[in-house]
Amino acid sequence: MTLLGPGGAGKTRLSQEAGDAVAEAMPDGVWLAELAPVDDPENVPEAVLTALGARETVLRGAGAEEMRVAADRPDDPVVRLAEHCAGRHMLLILDNCEHVVDAAAHLVDHLLRRCPGLTVLATSREPLGVPGELLRPVEPLAEPHALRLLADRGAAARPGFTVDADPEAAAEICRRLDGLPLAIELAAARLRMLTPRQIADRLDDRFRLLTSGSRTVLPRQQTLRAVVDWSWELLDEDERDVLRRLSVFAGGCDLAAAEAVCGPAALEALGSLVDKSLVVAAPSAGAGTEMRYRLLETVVEYAGERLDETGTRPAAERAHLTYYRELARATDPLLRGSGQRAAIELLELEYENIRTALRRAVAERDEQEALCLTLALCWYWQMRDLKTEARHWSAQVKDLGPDPFTAPARPVPDLRGRAVDSPPPMSPDVLDEARRGAHLVHLACMDMDLPAWETPEGQERLRVISGTYRPGQPQTCRFPGFMWFYAVLLTGDMDRLRAILDANIRTCRELGYTWELAQTLQMRANILANRSDWAGDATVDADESLEIFDRLGDAWGAAEALSARGEARERQGEFAAAAADYERAIEYAERLGTNAQLGILGVRLGSVLVEGGEGERGEKMLFDVLDAGRHAAREAMPAARLFLAVRLGRTGRLAEARRQLVLLREDFEAAHFVLFAGYVLGVEGWLEGADGRHEEALRLIRQALERSLDKLSLVVTPHMPSLHFVTAALSVAGIDGGARALDAARLLGAADAHLPPGHFSSPWEVEARAQAEREVRALLDDAAHERAYAEGGALSLAEAAALV
Repeated sequence: MTLLGPGGAGKTRLSQEAGDAVAEAMPDGVWLAELAPVDDPENVPEAVLTALGARETVLRGAGAEEMRVAADRPDDPVVRLAEHCAGRHMLLILDNCEHVVDAAAHLVDHLLRRCPGLTVLATSREPLGVPGELLRPVEPLAEPHALRLLADRGAAARPGFTVDADPEAAAEICRRLDGLPLAIELAAARLRMLTPRQIADRLDDRFRLLTSGSRTVLPRQQTLRAVVDWSWELLDEDERDVLRRLSVFAGGCDLAAAEAVCGPAALEALGSLVDKSLVVAAPSAGAGTEMRYRLLETVVEYAGERLDETGTRPAAERAHLTYYRELARATDPLLRGSGQRAAIELLELEYENIRTALRRAVAERDEQEALCLTLALCWYWQMRDLKTEARHWSAQVKDLGPDPFTAPARPVPDLRGRAVDSPPPMSPDVLDEARRGAHLVHLACMDMDLPAWETPEGQERLRVISGTYRPGQPQTCRFPGFMWFYAVLLTGDMDRLRAILDANIRTCRELGYTWELAQTLQMRANILANRSDWAGDATVDADESLEIFDRLGDAWGAAEALSARGEARERQGEFAAAAADYERAIEYAERLGTNAQLGILGVRLGSVLVEGGEGERGEKMLFDVLDAGRHAAREAMPAARLFLAVRLGRTGRLAEARRQLVLLREDFEAAHFVLFAGYVLGVEGWLEGADGRHEEALRLIRQALERSLDKLSLVVTPHMPSLHFVTAALSVAGIDGGARALDAARLLGAADAHLPPGHFSSPWEVEARAQAEREVRALLDDAAHERAYAEGGALSLAEAAALV
């Protein structure tokens, strides 16, 4: 058996522990032959023979005198070894074979053929390659064991040290040192002069830091650099070249990537480097997939230094960038059909490499490569709810070139192809469109920085962007040009927004853009579903979108179409049908494994179950979304808390409801999700009013109205001011023993007058409206109520808000 592992993995210690463990079963002893000092392979048999004849090298057992006598005989050492081991039942440990591996292999093969009672345990950084050899990789220590080693050695270096004093730094040290025992011991020795955090912060320069090994061990084990130097010296030039180039990868690579970056020698050299424990090979996730290759972090740093010495880093990084740009570009179309799950898994697997390529393109100010990568990834970011990534990279990339949206707005030519249909270099028209695409990807993250778009400068920019394209242009039917509609949405022009979606649907039909047609129908359904007067049209669009997505095998799109249809049905009070749509959408999302999508769908299903009379089941589903935590979409968490607060408030659990709103505000701050802040303030006001705190309730409702009366909120949620007027009426009626009852009746009149045509009131809205009506009428006679109610119906939104 050969114990395999990189330098410092603890192979020698493990071999000796194993020898101790089996000593009782070895009547002729356990013997250790240390081969590290042997510098000539021809001397291996003599070194082993000497070890067997030296009493101090015996770990367990007897017979050293007999062996010493045998060792003095002037015969061939291989013959003499075979003669002396042939009749014995013993264990021979050959430690550190890697630098004399061929000689060690021939000796072991010769002995095992002639000595039936002999067992050999070897330690090496590569296999011996002997028939019948069993390989036992010595893996790096798992975190609990690595931390225990750090704690033990750290306490020896600095009495009283414990990892509990700074558990994050201790865990970082163990992780970044790959769980290698020798490296951890070297780090522990530094605790005499540095804190764990200081050590962790200096691990980018680990070879200068970790130089305080024991004086009693071999020189190659006294510093971290010496450990890796020993392995490096055993490599041939092809192996060294491939190892250097492998350092440019992030998160490992497959064979195709290694060959593209490391050249034709990659296949043979990789096998050798795996054997020599410098490259870790393991199957990637999923059945039937290829092997994946990675370097330990220590080896990455060492090989990177060696790469810099050769001056070939730019060429290696360019090959890496080109390979992963093409991988992203070729995978993007696969996200829109039956192969999307495999495409998502591939991008997830290679995401660190792709990000590294994008980072290098930005650092080199290679605008076209950076644009190509950004636009190839933007739909993946959209599907996976990676808005932070989309916003960060689009901001970086759009600043590499001129601003394509400058006043006055300049119309652009029709472009049927995508900017990433071909690799760079791009034609002038395609480059201009790619630049616009990067800005639109950034715009699509508007909810993360909404106040910036509400400034005069932001509004002017939106007008320029919205005036750049014409409804129905081919590039606006495809992502990211499709996101142009966000600019129109932010200007508050809902009629133009619908005209754009209508024109794009016509263009998709004319040009045969099948997937784009389904996506635009789904988006129009989504927009229309939020307007009760258009909800019927939304259902028709969602049906057609669902049929196309199903035909294409696009599970993500099908789930979105079902969600849009569910929203449309919910707006019409068809709660059971809406719940069925959400449940079916969840099945699609589960099939695809899109956790962010599952979070949003779970919130919608929980909410509609509550409204449809299945309160306990809906409440549990909302709590389940919260339990999913970080796996849910950014919007899912605050939405779940908001709906839970309403549910808890309606069932008299006001303290619990307030707690959800406190946590919701924290979610808002974390997600920069402020578009529906008016709704949140309104719910807070409603809860305060329900608890009899009417002055506080009105203060919150005034803030809610301020948010809900801005242009964008009136476009997206036109019914919200009416809800706030009803909530305000409840608290106005409760102030000073009903002294302001007439104002309360006026607010009810304004609430009804400003409710959008066709609006379907949810059961909660109906309950609140009925309660307000009862309390106001209890304070006024019918005639006074009707007069005040009529006066309220004649008020503008601003005038009604002033009553609050």
